[in-house]
Amino acid sequence: MKLISILGSTGSIGTQTLDIVQRYPDQFKVIGLAAGGNINLLAQQIRAFRPEIAALREESSLPQLRDAIADLDPQPILAAGESGVAEVARFGAAQTVVTGIVGCAGLLPTLAAIEAGKDIALANKETLIAGGPVVLPLVEKKGVKLLPADSEHSAIFQCLQGVPEGGLRRIILTASGGAFRDWSTEQLPYATIQDALKHPNWSMGRKITVDSATLMNKGLEVIEAHYLFGLDYDAIDIVVHPQSVIHSLIEVQDTSMLAQLGWPDMRLPLLYALSWPERLYTDWEPLDLVKAGSLTFRAPDHAKYPCMELAYAAGRAGGAMPAVLNAANEQAVALFLEERIGYLDIARVIETVCAEFERHNTQTPDLETILEADRWARRAALAAGAKAPAQVMV
Repeated sequence: MKLISILGSTGSIGTQTLDIVQRYPDQFKVIGLAAGGNINLLAQQIRAFRPEIAALREESSLPQLRDAIADLDPQPILAAGESGVAEVARFGAAQTVVTGIVGCAGLLPTLAAIEAGKDIALANKETLIAGGPVVLPLVEKKGVKLLPADSEHSAIFQCLQGVPEGGLRRIILTASGGAFRDWSTEQLPYATIQDALKHPNWSMGRKITVDSATLMNKGLEVIEAHYLFGLDYDAIDIVVHPQSVIHSLIEVQDTSMLAQLGWPDMRLPLLYALSWPERLYTDWEPLDLVKAGSLTFRAPDHAKYPCMELAYAAGRAGGAMPAVLNAANEQAVALFLEERIGYLDIARVIETVCAEFERHNTQTPDLETILEADRWARRAALAAGAKAPAQVMV
C-alpha cells in the first residue's frame, strides 16, 4: 500500500490520479488533497477518499468547504492558502506527492514535499523548468525520487530502464502539433481562443492546450528533459507525430532507438510514476497497431512555432532565464485567454520579456532570485502585452 497526496486534485492530473486510486484500492491510499477553488468537487473527493488533510488555495472559500463536509466523521484537517497547500505537500505519512498544480505555483509546495522527504510524481513541468537550479540539489540532498508523470518524460524514463549509465545519446520528444498543426502560417493571425483550445488528441486544461498549440509545451519539455536526464540541449530534439501513439524516444550510443507506445491516456504515465518499479495490470484498452494504422513524423515548422526556439534559447542561457520564459509564457497565455492580446502576440510578448531580462540573468540563482525573476517577468509580460499590436481575431 503506497500512501499518496495530490496537489491540484480537482484538475485534469488530479482527477485522473484519483481514478487510478479507485481502480487500485489495495495499492494506493490518499493521505492529502489540495485544490485551487473548486469547492464542490473537492468536497466530493474528500467524501470519496477520506484524506487526513485537505487544502484550498483560495482562502476565502474555506468556510464553504467546511460547511460542505460538516457531517463527516472523522473530519479531515482543513487548511487554506499557499501555506495550506504546502502543509498538504509535507503532511504525515504520505510517501509520494503527485504535483498536478498548473504553472509555477507548484514550485514552493513541491520544495516543501522534498524537504519533508517525499518522493515526487512530477506532473508539473514548470516546477523543474523554473526551479531546476534549486530543486535538483535538494532532491540529491534529501535522497528522494523525482519520477516524471507527464507523457513524454515518462516515456523517456521507461525507455531508459536497463540502459547502462552513459548509454543515452539523444532524446526525441514527440509533439502532436497541437490545434494548428494543419493550419498555414498565413492563417494564424485569425486564430481565436476557441480554435486554440481544440486539441486533436488530448483532453487537457486550457493553459496547457494553448501551450500545445504554440508548441511552447514542447519547448518547456526540452528544458525539463535537460534537467531530468542531464543531456545537452543539442542532444534533445522535437519531432511532430500527429497520432500521439509514440510518446517519445531515445537513441542510445550504438544508434539503436527505443520508443514507448500507447493510446493517448494520461493515466498510463501517472500509474507508472506511482507504481514504479512495478508494472500493474490494467483492463484499459491495449494498443492495437493495426487499428492505430500509419505512424507519421515531420519536422516542426519554426515559422509556425516560434515559441519552440525561444525555449531552446532560454534553456541554453540557463540561470534564471528558464524561470523568466515560463512566467512570461504563463502571463501571455492568460492575456490571450482573456482576449487582451492575439494569438501571435503570445510569442512576441515572451521574446520581449526574455530580451529585457538577458542582461540581468545570473547563472547560479537561489530560490529568492528565481521567485523575484518570476514576479518581474509577469509584470514585464503585462507591460509588453499592453503594447502588443492588435491581431485579427474573428
